[in-house]
Amino acid sequence: MQHLTPKEAYDFLQANPEAVFVDVRSEMEYMFVGHPRGSIHIPWVDGPDWEIDPMFVAHVRKAASVNRPVVLICRSGRRSADAGLALEEAGIKDIYNVTHGFEGDLDETHHRNSHNGWRFDGLPWAQT
Repeated sequence: MQHLTPKEAYDFLQANPEAVFVDVRSEMEYMFVGHPRGSIHIPWVDGPDWEIDPMFVAHVRKAASVNRPVVLICRSGRRSADAGLALEEAGIKDIYNVTHGFEGDLDETHHRNSHNGWRFDGLPWAQT
């Protein structure tokens, strides 16, 4: 798995339109916090049980079909890295993780969106 900053991921997606951009956050985060434009939603962990979706790999495999790069994003880059490892273990090879994720790392006052992340970098996003 390769790791890309949000700006690098955006550039990669622009240069590789066949890539599949997967937002692995929960449905609530995807809908209410917002999501990167062009991403599809396949949760890694979601309510009500907050357990790893046993069908996650199958859903990504279906979305990516054959030999398409998969770019993963979550809130901060941690869940997407775990999801990427699971995809690699399942034999999917062309995986990219967006470091700092959609909302970025926590700052000294425990808030996000203050110094890194997809939204902080001003990259295209939407709120459903």
